[in-house]
Amino acid sequence: MGGKPFPPRSAPATYHIRVAGLLDPERAAWFDGFSISHTPNNETILSGLVRDQAALYGLLSRVRDLGLTLITVVRNDEAV
Repeated sequence: MGGKPFPPRSAPATYHIRVAGLLDPERAAWFDGFSISHTPNNETILSGLVRDQAALYGLLSRVRDLGLTLITVVRNDEAV
């Protein structure tokens, strides 16, 4: 198949993880120093640098363990 190859996913990248509900900013420690912000429609955005795919899966496991509803996971390649 032609086209561009997929970029390597093991390099660090900034991610924005959006979940339903308002997560207490004191929970930031659960998310390896990610910043926590809230949207006007009662969602929480967790933003921060993820070193590799294993770390991303660990963060998503914490979202699951807290019983949070995952809305989106966005990788921002330009931020690194």
